[in-house]
Parts: sequence; structure tokens; C-alpha cells
Amino acid sequence: MTSTMPLPELRAEDFDFALPEALIAQSPARPRDAARLLIVEADAEQDGTVRDLPAWLRPGDLMVVNDTRVIPARLRARRGEARVEIMLNRAEAGAQGNVWHALVRNAKKLRPGDILSIEGAPELAPRVVERQEGGAALIDFGRDQGLLAAALERAGEIPLPPYIARPEGPLPEDRDDYQPIFARNPGAVAAPTASLHFTPSLLEGLRDRGVEQVSLTLHVGAGTFLPIRADNPREHKLHAEWGEISPAAAATINAARAKGGRIVAIGTTALRLLESAVDKQGIIHPFRGLTDIFLLPGHVFRSADMLLTNFHLPKSSLFMLVSAFAGLERMRGAYARAIAGGYRFYSYGDASLLFREDRTP
Repeated sequence: MTSTMPLPELRAEDFDFALPEALIAQSPARPRDAARLLIVEADAEQDGTVRDLPAWLRPGDLMVVNDTRVIPARLRARRGEARVEIMLNRAEAGAQGNVWHALVRNAKKLRPGDILSIEGAPELAPRVVERQEGGAALIDFGRDQGLLAAALERAGEIPLPPYIARPEGPLPEDRDDYQPIFARNPGAVAAPTASLHFTPSLLEGLRDRGVEQVSLTLHVGAGTFLPIRADNPREHKLHAEWGEISPAAAATINAARAKGGRIVAIGTTALRLLESAVDKQGIIHPFRGLTDIFLLPGHVFRSADMLLTNFHLPKSSLFMLVSAFAGLERMRGAYARAIAGGYRFYSYGDASLLFREDRTP
């Protein structure tokens, strides 16, 4: 939902900044809620840790969390002698069979009708349905979803982002480290990383504070790692992702707002789905389907008052999103402070708590 006013002109370089490679986190804080937290208010920033979160929330506030579960979505395969790498992106809703949209390394070697051999899971024998632009393909794994799920657990790899260096593949601990505490519904190929900071003790502290919690589902796709190549970000199109807000969840969110509670989106994925389902009056409606919403400066936010999120890549769609939510100049200043202060970036890094640009604490 966007404003009827003219949208501001944008350039990808407006969202660029220099990030020392040493600040890219290669493993999470232990315990998870020991990660640092930068609180970004209207005219100031404060340093803390994620376990301070209850002090920044109020009784009656509502956390909206994403309960998607990361699947071992990276498969290594062969077409004859040619090697390909398959990154499952999303199941194709309404497709006959178990068809997945996938991003494929060496996709040019594939042809419709090809039968692939999966390393470590020869029983799968998936068929290429269609090759698409941008290194994508539709691949049919057959009708037995249980067979695919079991094969993924055995032969698939947790799809860590490219900036987490694992030359020999993911470490055993990555299976737990890259899985949020809220994970329930399998389907994501990337973690909603703000959720990685939560621990049972933190959740207990939030409950004691009177902070409520509700879940939605957005299966994060591989497109989240794709760079913005267009000079004008408005020309970039995000890959669609499947999400659901149940009628009960929508009712809980609307009731909390009606009682004066603030809506706290835990992660950009939760915020994107909320903004896909909100109307002009700020009412959240049940949602089930695909969304490719791209939140850029000029977007009028109506769903959430606060956002807990990690520190994102330069010129990425997610840094553009937080700049839209909290203000570009404010986020430039906050990121400059974070870099100067040695905050850790990206999926295994530290977190920020953002107040919406038109909101105050």
C-alpha cells in the first residue's frame, strides 16, 4: 500500500556504505540473546544487548514472529556428466506433482525433460519442467512429498548465505544455529534472522513484562540474497514468497492495536507480510498466497510500530526496507555508528531495534 503523493527519486548508490569485511559475522553470539542491540530512536541511538529487549517494550505490546522453518534446500546434482547445484526456492502452489521453483548454478546445461541424479539421494530422479530467466528452473520431484523431505534431510545442505564462509560446506552446528526458536512450518531456504537472537529465557522475560506474541508464516526464498543490479531500485523485482496470516492471527494483531498496544515486527520478513495484508485504515486482513512487495522509501507503513532486525548488506533490498521504515538519513547515521562501534553484520550478527519514522518511543 503506497502513498498517492509522488514517490521520491531513488538511486542504488544512495544505499551504499563501506563495510569492513571483519564485521561480517561468521558465527552467532552465544547465548543468542547476548548479541548487541542498537536502539535507533527519532534523534538518538543507544547501545544495549538483545536481552534488554523487554525494557524497551510495554505491557500490551505484541510481537509478530515468523514461524517458518529452514529446510536443507541446497542439493548437488548431475545431468549426465554435467554437475549442477540446485537451490530450492519455493513450492509452486497449484502445480501438478511436487514442483519447485529453484535457482540453479549451471542452469544453461538443463533442458526441459532432463532427469537429474541427486548426489546422496538417487531415489529422487527429479525432472526439469521448464528453464526460466535468471538461472531459475521448475523442477518436478514427483508426488511423494515425504520422499523429498526425507531426501533433503539426508542429502541437502542448510543454505547458508554466501557471506558466511564455509569452504567445506556448513558445519554441524549450523543446522541449529541457523534455525530460529519460533520455527514450526518447513519451507524457508533462508532464516528470518532477527528471530535467531531469541532464547527461552528472553521469551520468559518478555512474557513477564506483559508482551504478547503471535505467529505468521513467510517462507523466505533464495531471492533474498540477490543483489540490486538496477541503478533505480524501483526497477528491481523481488522473487515472490509464500506467506500466510491466519484469521486468528489477524484478529489478535487488530485487537492489540485497538487496545493501544504497539505492533513489533520481529524481522523484515514479518514486516513485509504484514504490509502485504494491511489496509489503508491499518487493519490486518487474513492472507494466504504469494507476495513480492518491495518496501522502499516513499512507502506508507500502516502495520507495525517497531522493527527488530539485523544489520544488512549495502545496496540490498533489506537496507532499503529499513531506510523506508525508519528514515534513510537516520539509518545512514545508525549504520555509521554501528560500523564505528564494531557491531557484527548480517545473518549471524547483531541486531537493531527501530522505531517507525512517524512514531516516537
